[in-house]
Amino acid sequence: MCSFFCGRPARTPRPLVGEARETTKEFDRETFWRRLREAAMAVSRAATTLTEVFSRLPLPSPQETQKFSEQVHAAIKAIIAVYYSLPKDQGITLRKLVRSATLDIVDGMAQLVEVLYITPTQSPENLISYNSVWEACQQVPRIPRDNKAAALSVLTKSVDLVKDAHEEMEQAVEECDPYYGLLSDIEEDNSDNHGDEEDILGCPSNRDSYWSEEDQELIIPCLALVRASKACLKKIRLSVAENGKKDQVAQLDDIVDISDEISPSVDDLALSIYPPVCHLTVRINCAKLVSVLKKALEITKASHVTPQPEDSWIPLLINAVDHCMNRIKELTQYEVES
Repeated sequence: MCSFFCGRPARTPRPLVGEARETTKEFDRETFWRRLREAAMAVSRAATTLTEVFSRLPLPSPQETQKFSEQVHAAIKAIIAVYYSLPKDQGITLRKLVRSATLDIVDGMAQLVEVLYITPTQSPENLISYNSVWEACQQVPRIPRDNKAAALSVLTKSVDLVKDAHEEMEQAVEECDPYYGLLSDIEEDNSDNHGDEEDILGCPSNRDSYWSEEDQELIIPCLALVRASKACLKKIRLSVAENGKKDQVAQLDDIVDISDEISPSVDDLALSIYPPVCHLTVRINCAKLVSVLKKALEITKASHVTPQPEDSWIPLLINAVDHCMNRIKELTQYEVES
């Protein structure tokens, strides 16, 4: 990274997606986390120094600017090097979390440099950008320390996302026709008025804004399917918490990878139930979600986190998912045949 203010600042180094760097040394977990914490602290100190010297006048000389530039560059390269020292065999889920934390720091520093380049004196943007770097560095000690903990962290996030989506869907159903009461009252009070509905207080008459009876009937099993999705994730997370082994990194990664697809699939379904509803699209999105759920349950069943594969909770959830899908197929069969 060349001088910040003698021309536009150069691109900040970024960790790449891919394999960890090869090494013949045995991995020392404690040493790795100590080095990562120290590297994050070094970036935080560099951000503090940079913000202080470029937020007041007179600005540093070109020679001093070069020195500060080199310090920032070295700090960023150091934390990226620590990230690359985390072997793949420690778990892909863990490496993704470490990479994400590292990227937050690198991107935060790049934003700070950009802001100082544009407004190299005191401004609210300087403090906001500095705080972003500082907060990213403070997150490093909170990163899960092994792949099981990382898996639980990701699964918990997925549970929360699906829970939020389910609550939003339920709320939308409760408020399915926000104009219904208003229009009914107006029509009652103006029973002798034969004007168009859309002229009444500017209220829309486009019924595409509301759910039909058929839509509402279809939404019931869709909501049930999302509830089943939430239940699946919660049971998978519980199984990992109770039975997951830190050394079974590949199986934990497989469980997280497929479980990570559930929330986006739920989101796709949730979006498709808003009016105007295309029943065929709803059916397709439900089928995609069911496929992901069944795969997640099968992978969990075949892994070490389910010591008794005949455990009743997995067949029960599969049956619940199938029941929802069968009902959705019944309600949308005319769309397929037409």
